[in-house]
Formats: sequence, structure tokens, C-alpha cells
Amino acid sequence: MESAHATDSAGAARRARFGSLPERIRQEDMVEEKATTPSDPERHAFNPEGSWRSFSCLAVDLAL
Repeated sequence: MESAHATDSAGAARRARFGSLPERIRQEDMVEEKATTPSDPERHAFNPEGSWRSFSCLAVDLAL
């Protein structure tokens, strides 16, 4: 009987100190969708000759 009373008093003390949890935020309220309009489609096109510059390589970083 005392353990149930101790648990209730501990829970009441915790609620008195910290209050309750904030309300949940819906997914729709956290996400903003925007339409994109590419200003330069060639900028995002694949360029096999220039693609080596965008990758990190340990051998290149160490100048091997």
C-alpha cells in the first residue's frame, strides 16, 4: 500500500515541479512546401568531366 502512495506522491511532486508536456506539433505545421523554379537548368545537369570535383577522396586529400 505504501509503495502506491509513494509513487502517487512522487508523480504529484514531479508534475508540480515540471508541469505537463507541451502539446504535440502536427507534421503539417512543421513542413513548408514551396514550388521550385530552376533559374538555370544547365547548372544542375550531370557533367561527367567536372563531377570529380564534387566528391571527397582521401587519396586526393592526402595528395597521394
